[in-house]
Amino acid sequence: MINRRDFLKNSSLYGIVPFLPNYNIFKMMNKKIRTAHIGVGGMGKEDLNDIASHKNVEVFALCDVDNKALVEAGKLFPDAKLFKDYRIMLKNLNNEIDAVIVSTPDHTHAPASIMAMEFNKHVYCQKPLTHHVSEARKMRKLAEEKNLITQMGIQVHSFYDYKLATLLIQSGIIGKVSQVRAWSDKIWGYDGKKPPGEDPIPKNLDWNLWLGTAQERSYKEKIYHPGMWRKILDYGCGTLGDMGVHIFDTPYNALQLDVPLTIKNDCRKPNEFSFPEQNSVTYEFPGTQFTTDSLKWIWNDGTDIPPYHPDLKLPNNDELPKQGALFIGEKGKLLLPHFMEIPKHIVNGKYVDLDLSEFEKSGQITDKPIRDYGGESYLHYHQFIDACQGKDKCTAPFSYSARLTETILLGVIAGRFPGKTLHWDSLKAKFEEDEANIYLDSKYRDF
Repeated sequence: MINRRDFLKNSSLYGIVPFLPNYNIFKMMNKKIRTAHIGVGGMGKEDLNDIASHKNVEVFALCDVDNKALVEAGKLFPDAKLFKDYRIMLKNLNNEIDAVIVSTPDHTHAPASIMAMEFNKHVYCQKPLTHHVSEARKMRKLAEEKNLITQMGIQVHSFYDYKLATLLIQSGIIGKVSQVRAWSDKIWGYDGKKPPGEDPIPKNLDWNLWLGTAQERSYKEKIYHPGMWRKILDYGCGTLGDMGVHIFDTPYNALQLDVPLTIKNDCRKPNEFSFPEQNSVTYEFPGTQFTTDSLKWIWNDGTDIPPYHPDLKLPNNDELPKQGALFIGEKGKLLLPHFMEIPKHIVNGKYVDLDLSEFEKSGQITDKPIRDYGGESYLHYHQFIDACQGKDKCTAPFSYSARLTETILLGVIAGRFPGKTLHWDSLKAKFEEDEANIYLDSKYRDF
């Protein structure tokens, strides 16, 4: 077994090339960006198609441990080279590719992304950025050291409604914010028993490569792949790690938050196999210029959420959206449904029309809302490619998304200690409660 910290420190595991400082982005300004895609089924297929829709992209290589997904993607891009092991792909194509897109289950994000960055490749990685806090910190540091273009796959970050909400909050429309309530009715948890036995591994699947650095486990049909891996401790990050990243993103960005001081998760007792079906996570953040002296953030997921609270009552007895966030400030509230709905301004229990004229005059708002996902989803991907060519800047680089991911993962860890307040020391990158620190990291399997 290999400790994650050892892996993160020692890239020689895979015979990686020496560090090259100051990756020369200008070489790519007037040429197509050759992309290599790790994971091309499910969300990976969407990532592939949206990246490929950029006129300056050449899809050069495809990689997937599931041959069925790989063959289907290969039909769409017949000139692309095909691989099932990302390590072999990166080694063989080191001098032929410019950027790597990582669209795998959460536990694979860091090993694949780190190896790509060690080869000096720009990286677009799906959310949440990593499976463990130690990995998020390493990826942020490595991207900075190598001066690489990076982007986490939170497509809605680039949607009109979310950018508008950020402008509104930072304009002071509701004054300094004291509390954020956020929620999702999705259930990426499982309260049942671990399924017994094992099933035959499908011929199209390389189970060893799917597991990657995770602990060895027998294959169970429709439990891991394809199935509910987000619910499983070893592979996913639960509802908080899936939907929380999206819904946290705008408040986190708008309020310019860093990592929290304390975290408490009220949920069922851990079962050492899967995430709880329902979580209620309370974060305490240090204040920023857009908040009061401190900020409370409450997250709820699962059925019948969020639980009733007077602060969550909407005008006209309107129902809360099934997913969203509510900013509570000194001068009112701002409701941000998830997703593709205009934020709603609430003052003294009544909706107030938004006046966007000043934003439009200043040029801060230059586009209009689009009400179909496909009409906006490509923007985040194209921003990454444009940044690789020196024509734009990424708005969710690892310098930002690693901190957001760390915040999310601290809430996930708190689920191991239901009802207990954990105290986080950001400078030391450890909890005051020693028993929680073992979950910041884990062993990497040598596969």
